[in-house]
Amino acid sequence: MIKQNIFIINYSLLYEILEEIKDNLPFKIIKYKNKEDFIKSNHMKIKNSLIILQSDQELLLNKNFSKKNYLNLNNLPLSINKLIELINIQLIKLKFNYQSKISIKNYELNLNSKFISKKNIILKLTEKEMELILYLNKNKTKSNVLDLQKNIWGYSSEMETHTVETHIYRLRKKISNKFNDENFILSHQDGYFIK
Repeated sequence: MIKQNIFIINYSLLYEILEEIKDNLPFKIIKYKNKEDFIKSNHMKIKNSLIILQSDQELLLNKNFSKKNYLNLNNLPLSINKLIELINIQLIKLKFNYQSKISIKNYELNLNSKFISKKNIILKLTEKEMELILYLNKNKTKSNVLDLQKNIWGYSSEMETHTVETHIYRLRKKISNKFNDENFILSHQDGYFIK
């Protein structure tokens, strides 16, 4: 599982406390001395992250962050357990929002509700169909049947190769019937891909 990021800006004491217990935290902490260093970093495009800063909240109005990405710690003092609970709650909200809209080609994939949509047309998907679309979209290269068996179905030597092909055929047919799109998942002699 990929850990979400917590950016701690100009808040050394909080960073030191969390750094001591970082192995037990379900998130990754990254420290910045000031907001200028943070803005210069390449983390500005990550929407699924949380910012904790001691002051200067106008930073949130810039770039790709919104108030959802900010955790307000004005109600101090807090116990460490309460602080971690607040952070986790905010991260869960961010993750939920982040997963609710993933753009693939000119479609929107909603992992929470398990559907793909284009304009006002919605197609319900199974868990495997979601995994397959995400994998093919992320992979950026052609994925053959053995690769998909291993990475989507957890490879079983007894598994028939046509199981994968049947799933892909049915998914392509669903998308074609609903959106009239024959080219969402493409097939090539080297494998399947989303371009």
